[in-house]
Amino acid sequence: MTTQQKRQGHVEFTHILVISAWGFAIVIASFIFLYLGYLLDQLFNTPPTFMLGLFFLAIVTCIWKLYQEAWIKRKDV
Repeated sequence: MTTQQKRQGHVEFTHILVISAWGFAIVIASFIFLYLGYLLDQLFNTPPTFMLGLFFLAIVTCIWKLYQEAWIKRKDV
């Protein structure tokens, strides 16, 4: 295996790691926004309006950013 092939394999593995880290980001963002929505619902007495709204906002935003990053990585490879 040549050095160029090793380097290419390392670059591809790095791209996979960066893209897979988005799964972790989706989970963390979902829980944070879900909790903030819960607090706002408790404050304004409007369950589950803010909780669901912020939850779906977190999911859609993370998936959109994942799509953008995957699109850029696709062009690099």
